Amino acid sequence: MSSFPEWPGASRVAALLCLLAGFSGCAVGPRYSKPPAPTPPAFKEIPPDWKTAQPSDQALRGKWWEVFGDPQLNALEEQIAVSNETLKAAQAQFEQARSAIRFARSGYYPAVSGGVSASRVRLSENRPLASPARQYTDLSLPIDASYEADVWGRVRRSVEAARSNFQASAADLASVRLSLQAEVAVDYFQLRSLDAEAQLLNSTVDAYQKALQLTQSRYKGGVASAVDVAQAQTQLETTRAQAVDLGVQRAQYEHAIAVLVGQPASTFNLGSMPSLNQPPVVPPGLPSQLLERRPDIAAAERRMEAANAQIGIARAAYYPILNLTGSVGVEGTRLTNWFLGPSVFAAAGASAVETIFDGGRRRAISEQAKAGYDQTVANYRQTVLTAFQEVEDHLSTLRILETEARTQDAAVAASQRSLDLSTNRYKGGVVSYLEVINAQSIALADQRAAVDILRRRTTAAVLLIKALGGGWDASQLPVAQTAPSSSTP
Repeated sequence: MSSFPEWPGASRVAALLCLLAGFSGCAVGPRYSKPPAPTPPAFKEIPPDWKTAQPSDQALRGKWWEVFGDPQLNALEEQIAVSNETLKAAQAQFEQARSAIRFARSGYYPAVSGGVSASRVRLSENRPLASPARQYTDLSLPIDASYEADVWGRVRRSVEAARSNFQASAADLASVRLSLQAEVAVDYFQLRSLDAEAQLLNSTVDAYQKALQLTQSRYKGGVASAVDVAQAQTQLETTRAQAVDLGVQRAQYEHAIAVLVGQPASTFNLGSMPSLNQPPVVPPGLPSQLLERRPDIAAAERRMEAANAQIGIARAAYYPILNLTGSVGVEGTRLTNWFLGPSVFAAAGASAVETIFDGGRRRAISEQAKAGYDQTVANYRQTVLTAFQEVEDHLSTLRILETEARTQDAAVAASQRSLDLSTNRYKGGVVSYLEVINAQSIALADQRAAVDILRRRTTAAVLLIKALGGGWDASQLPVAQTAPSSSTP
């Protein structure tokens, strides 16, 4: 069996490939640089004397919810990564973006196809220039290759855009995860505040029950009137109804938490635990750090780079498309002569195609890409502004509510003293039971307001952590394999 013959054009094709490889460092389109964003020197709502405790035990980390010191909340947060369906959908979208990079990278390599064909041909005897061989068998095994030389960087810009979108998708996934974690924490603390309020109402019902018994005894002794008894009974039943009504909201929050942790509401249960701790001190850090700690800001920035790459892709359409094609294989009339030297065939070629007229299509695509980039820049800056607004909102909420809590605690103490005095005056026969009713109503309202303020402070602490990125950092973005370096011609 003879060896394959040498192909005389191989050296020319190799030279052409080297020439095109030399051009491959050229990529049209603007280089990407992150545009500036409005960043204040400091947070306005931080008091001048505010200082984080040293050492900083409250520093935000990955499991930021642990700063609240609630084991049941910790267990619920851990279930989100395993069971939440919304998070699974975001994870699937992230995997799609990862696959898009591999799809874009395929443009770096030639497309190679192979096949086998067999045919039996009978030619007409009356055809022009008829040859003696009117019937023959054709067995062919070709391997074809085609390659678009990335002279103008279209493929590289496509990979750059896919890589940036992949990182943006990773930041989107982090944003979804952070939102779900914060939602679980907010709903959990709402539920616990209802437990605390229910405990307050139940203890108040017990106190009102004793007050009713006192009034009934005084009525039987002829000291109090039937009106006093009716007023005490009304106050008692009204408070009982309020305690029962809390069950509606509690059930709804419990069902919401069940969905967030991926469980059916019918089988999920959180026992009553009427305790709500003081919110932790959350260090906000420097405003400039917020640009690295918010996943939504990172996603907006990555989309700017992807949009910038789209400009390069649009500009590459103004340059000719250079294609290299090649084919090699064997062909014969029988399988036995396939691998003989004369059965080998080969072909190679190159082509350049340039669009001469397209009615303004390329110009429109280029202008569209530029406008798309401008849109992403505006979206990025708006995301930054919104982030600073959210941080300032929750910082001011915590600051003001802390002052309100101290004032409300004083109001609770004063209303309790007033209730004690009114009760003693009623027992002494100095005043009617109406004064006791008013004092009871004021005391209960102040106590419920104090519980609500603590709930709002805890919720504001959760939302502040969310606004600060929840311990996330832009360094956690996945680093995809970098494409060959490009330069603007």
